[in-house]
Amino acid sequence: MSSLAYRRDIDGLRAVAVIAVVLFHFGVPGFTGGFVGVDVFFVISGYLITSIIWNQRQAGQFSFVDFWARRARRILPALFAMIIAVLAVGWFLLAPKDYEELGRSVRYQVMFVSNILFMRQDGYFDVASDLKPLLHTWSLAVEEQFYIVFPLLLTLLSSRLKHRRLTLFGVLLLSFGLSVWAVAHHPEKAFFLLPMRAWELLAGAMLAVAPKSAWRLKPMAAQWLSLLGMVLILLAVFGYDKATPFPGVAALLPVLGVVLLILANGHRETWIGQFLSSRIMVGLGLVSYSWYLWHWPVFVFSRYASVGEPSAFDSAGLILLTLLLGYLSWKFVETPFRERRLIAGRRQILLASACGVLVLGLAGQTLRWTDGLPWRLSDQALQYAKAREWRPELMACLADDKTPDDKLFCRYGAQNRLPPALVWGDSHATALIPVFDEGAKAHGVNVILASSAGCLPVDGLEHDARCARFNRRVEQALMPQAVGDVVLVAHWSLYLYGDGKGDLGHALKSADGHYDRASAEQRLADGLRARVAQLRAGGHRVWLVKEVPLQAFSPPYRLTRLAMLDRPVDDVGLALAEHHKRQAFISRLFAQLAQDPAVQVVDPAPRLCDASGLCRAERSGYSLYTDDNHLSEVGARFVAPILEPLFVSLQPGQTRGNASR
Repeated sequence: MSSLAYRRDIDGLRAVAVIAVVLFHFGVPGFTGGFVGVDVFFVISGYLITSIIWNQRQAGQFSFVDFWARRARRILPALFAMIIAVLAVGWFLLAPKDYEELGRSVRYQVMFVSNILFMRQDGYFDVASDLKPLLHTWSLAVEEQFYIVFPLLLTLLSSRLKHRRLTLFGVLLLSFGLSVWAVAHHPEKAFFLLPMRAWELLAGAMLAVAPKSAWRLKPMAAQWLSLLGMVLILLAVFGYDKATPFPGVAALLPVLGVVLLILANGHRETWIGQFLSSRIMVGLGLVSYSWYLWHWPVFVFSRYASVGEPSAFDSAGLILLTLLLGYLSWKFVETPFRERRLIAGRRQILLASACGVLVLGLAGQTLRWTDGLPWRLSDQALQYAKAREWRPELMACLADDKTPDDKLFCRYGAQNRLPPALVWGDSHATALIPVFDEGAKAHGVNVILASSAGCLPVDGLEHDARCARFNRRVEQALMPQAVGDVVLVAHWSLYLYGDGKGDLGHALKSADGHYDRASAEQRLADGLRARVAQLRAGGHRVWLVKEVPLQAFSPPYRLTRLAMLDRPVDDVGLALAEHHKRQAFISRLFAQLAQDPAVQVVDPAPRLCDASGLCRAERSGYSLYTDDNHLSEVGARFVAPILEPLFVSLQPGQTRGNASR
């Protein structure tokens, strides 16, 4: 059969890609754009796979069965070994909900569609990405889908070389256009789905089908193109970060960089090519696939098991561990299968692959059926773990565009003639539902709640069009005789400073997308003053609920792990000084607004923070939080006394605020 000449420099390129990805994921300073290593892998795969198919088709030797058998032999054994190990470690380490989600990830991955699963999970309430052990398999799913579709595409194309090249280039341009469009409109689809990523693989494919004359470069031209290619990749690795809109236009740098390097070193060895062909780079490139497979689960499980932030020494040790595991996987799993020392025949490898898919898929589905095997945990660990979940009744009160008008409000308490109090806010309002439900019933008053995830209840400061539509719908209900008091609840600091990890996705930005802290604070101050003035003019008394202390970790995870280790939890929490520091501007703003006697400020912090200056995440064996910023139902009930004045004021005979001042 026609074969492709081995190129050491391409293995060196693989080393560049995997080093960038691993150091990025472990937070090594400088490698803020290391995620582009995946794009480097895509271009290399597109080039190598197309070269093999193209040469074999030209020689009349191509076979779909042979092709897919080789792909299965190359990819699946190491992947299956990693998945089995992850399931085994998860048995001892993961909380039931997370183990169940791991099972779901396994099932999707063995069907080669885990990218679709993770794209759908990229939402407001999804588990943090660094707690998904198989998240990195999204890129494998993209490649696997490409391996299925691309040979069929080449078969359908005209037999004329010119037409094939033009068609492939047309598909590349279409995919690139989709990527650019999706980055602006559907960024999660742009990142995870094959149609928006195919152009990167096709960039390598175009190299493989290019006329031989394109490879004839003069020595100096090859040197400069090679140098330029490496510079483009490094610019992306060190210049991009999580805020970079990606892939789209930004992906051109690493993609063009790889194309230039493959082209420049095709027939001549350049200085960059010599570096890539060095023994250490080739060695790392050979183990790059297994290293990539193992680095992310080690990172996730280390984060999951840790009760503190890892030191630089810890991170270095973990990186070396991932490299060791990658080497062992390459030597004892990848190589024996690739060299046909194990399961030599193509039918046998395809049958073994099908059995592996079936067994692992069934194992993953079993974890779904059994809710993650909760009996593995102690009663205390399980009690902490349960705090991670919100009841469906609470989730149902998070409105979106599909919520009909008659379901926009959740209603609690007595449906009497008194005007109801309206609770209006984002998901932090939803987290307080147990308080409003039980308080309204206990006092015989009427409370309605309107909440939508990530939606600040301030006119003109909405995160997106969905939130703007939600606020307009709530405003229509604010007729003077329809609603009495209005309670505004939000994750206020999220819109000023981003989340605890520095993600500014919900922070207030200028029209051009630029973030400035002082500007964000001023916009919130102006917007909230206007909102309060509007409500007061409508005859409403206003209650402003400050946010709870934000933990630097997810308490259910931390507490569950400590319980599994039989370690104390008395010191699990946030320093009160840190809470006051983050809330300083919001506290001043609320104090200014409360100069109006009909504006009341409610602060849950005194209930959650003790005399020692610790804002605890746990009380009496229960997690007070469902994640790093939302109260659990136990936590909500624990802070319930702060809203007692609201329920008392809503009772008949209580004096109400004036319509205006």
